[in-house]
Formats: sequence, structure tokens, C-alpha cells
Amino acid sequence: MTPETIHALVQRYFAATRAMDVTAWLACFADNAVSHDPYGGRPVQGKEELRSFFLRAAMAFKEIGFTENFVTVVGNRAAVKFTARGIGNNGKAATCEGIDIFEFNDHGAIQTMWGYWDPAAMMAQLQG
Repeated sequence: MTPETIHALVQRYFAATRAMDVTAWLACFADNAVSHDPYGGRPVQGKEELRSFFLRAAMAFKEIGFTENFVTVVGNRAAVKFTARGIGNNGKAATCEGIDIFEFNDHGAIQTMWGYWDPAAMMAQLQG
């Protein structure tokens, strides 16, 4: 894969989060993908677990989106600095920043992902 192809895949992934489109988001992943999001938690493996993860996270928000601020590609990996912004179901705003690392397989799908951010801090903003 070319760096341009990987950039396009990253853009597709983040666009799906902004649209809160679980189907488009899942299409970015290999069937047997593993997500460490956030890193340090229990890894999520396979599309059914990924679907559950996405839907659980989206439940707290009327709207949420992750925007890729900086992308660098080396080989079949991409490191992405992102900003997440959301509006909770209660109308409160929340933001955070983080870094995602993606490893892509030869078929142009996310094989493994590592998310470095603090979703608990973002959720706390909805409570405050």
C-alpha cells in the first residue's frame, strides 16, 4: 500500500466516527482486527466486539467526532494525533486529544489499533 492509500483509509475511519456510522466504521477493520482502545484496557477483537464497543461509546452522545489533526505513515502503519469533540445526550460538551496508531493489512483494512487517550476524562466532562 502507498502512503496515499493509508492516508485515505485513515480519513475514512475518522469520517465514519464523525458521522456516527457504525457500518462505515466497521468496514475500516479486518474481520479479525484487534483494537486496544484505549490502550491498557481489555483488547476488543473481531467485528462483533468492535460493533458493541462503538455502540456503547456512542450511546452517551448526541454527536461525537474524532478529527485527525496530524497523520504520519511509515510502512503499513499510521500514527494519528486527533481531537475528539462531542455533545452528550444531556447537552454538555466534551473534548479530548489523543494519538491512535493503526497497523493495516495487505487488504487495506485496520488489523491492529492502539488508542492513547483518556475516554474517562472525556466522559467526566459530561457529568460536570
